[in-house]
Amino acid sequence: MTTEEVVDVVIIGAGISGIGAAYRITERNPGTSYVILERRQRIGGTWDLFRYPGVRSDSSIFTLCLPYEPWTRRERVAGGDEIRDYLTDAAHKHGIDRHIRFNNHVLEADWDSATDTWAVTAHENGTPRTYRSRFVFFGSGYYNYDDGYTPDFPGAETFAGTLVHPQHWPQDLDYADKNVVVIGSGATAMSLVPALAETAARVTLLQRTPTYLISAPKYSMFVNVVSKLFPRKVAHPIIRFVMALFEGYVWFLARKTPPLLKWMLRREAVQNLPPGYAVDTHFKPPYQPWDQRLCLIPDADLYAHISAGRVEMVTERIDHFDTTGITLQSGAHLDADIIVTATGLQLQALGGVRISLDGNEIKPTDRFVYKAHMLEDVPNLFWCVGYTNASWTLRADITARATANLLSYMASRGYTHAYPHLGDQPMTEKSAWDIQAGYVLRAPHALPRSGTKRPWNVRQNYFADALDFRFDQITESMVFGRAGEAIPLAG
Repeated sequence: MTTEEVVDVVIIGAGISGIGAAYRITERNPGTSYVILERRQRIGGTWDLFRYPGVRSDSSIFTLCLPYEPWTRRERVAGGDEIRDYLTDAAHKHGIDRHIRFNNHVLEADWDSATDTWAVTAHENGTPRTYRSRFVFFGSGYYNYDDGYTPDFPGAETFAGTLVHPQHWPQDLDYADKNVVVIGSGATAMSLVPALAETAARVTLLQRTPTYLISAPKYSMFVNVVSKLFPRKVAHPIIRFVMALFEGYVWFLARKTPPLLKWMLRREAVQNLPPGYAVDTHFKPPYQPWDQRLCLIPDADLYAHISAGRVEMVTERIDHFDTTGITLQSGAHLDADIIVTATGLQLQALGGVRISLDGNEIKPTDRFVYKAHMLEDVPNLFWCVGYTNASWTLRADITARATANLLSYMASRGYTHAYPHLGDQPMTEKSAWDIQAGYVLRAPHALPRSGTKRPWNVRQNYFADALDFRFDQITESMVFGRAGEAIPLAG
């Protein structure tokens, strides 16, 4: 039997995006009823899903945290458990946790133009349940929670040890005194390897292509000084702005003066690795900085483990797996008790939820994105996706505030639906993400489309977006109406 609950807003996902949306929407629109549907059993989203050793933020926690809920710990790079606990506390403090329905897996959302409402269908512990709402906010991220990406390695089925993907890390996996091979060169591998090296007999990081690494102190002297000089409400926005500025500065160097940044990163590696180490073999990528994300290594921890002999870098291609490990194309063999495939994510729009308008299914990947958070000709639907070159929360908060402002504007004028409309305006398409990461290249059309002109241009520039938001015109390229009025079903 299907039960139904009626609210003003359905928010999908109880991670940073969903918690932030709930706060901003009700801050701007007091009295708005909402429910957060979370398919997992706990708050946290990504920070609950990923539980591998060493999981941590890959940007400053002072920009990753919520702007209205200061991070009170000292570290600038936080672990996954700490971030999840922080979100849980924030949700409880603001009463948001009372609105969360756990174990609710959303499967589809259908818009009814006769009533201007969404019917959101979820399975709650396997039982169908419908939530009817005026608005839907997707805080479900951009990747497939069920399956990470693992290449088809020849002979993988013959490996006699343990084969694991970090997205589904077994909590009882014992790697102490074991030989572990980690395949990958992204942020997951760079955070996982130092943690494994603390107790494993030996860890080998096997990469096909090097990546750029940037070290930063885990604890910031600047943060300590500002925190002592000012009360928390004053110190937090100062720290947040400066950290965002620093991250933007690194990205600016990468784009405008790549040789300088490459020299700086190489110099950092040379200073932290043993004399004569093959830096250019293992840490000189064949691409420019920020063509892929820079990987953060707090206090140069990876370099420290390499110097201590606990981690070995191997830059080579795999030929095949066998019962005892991996044979490389050179003929060399890597013995392994455990092989970790830190080989990436699979992109997925809107959490894989089926979207339809009056029963007609639409493909989000066929639609242009409006101001990075709404879909062309889709009413009252919002989707939160963070930056590729800065902290996720920087754009998540802009998205949540823009959503809250639109809801307020509509309520004040009696509108019951609103949607962005491109119409017959010609629009050149470009990639929404300006990085060449494997998960992007493998699925270039997995996400909605970005145009090249505002407001259809998805930018990776927090400061430009923040300025635009300050002077945002809510009515730009928007159509407003009331129940019963037709909505175009753009192809």
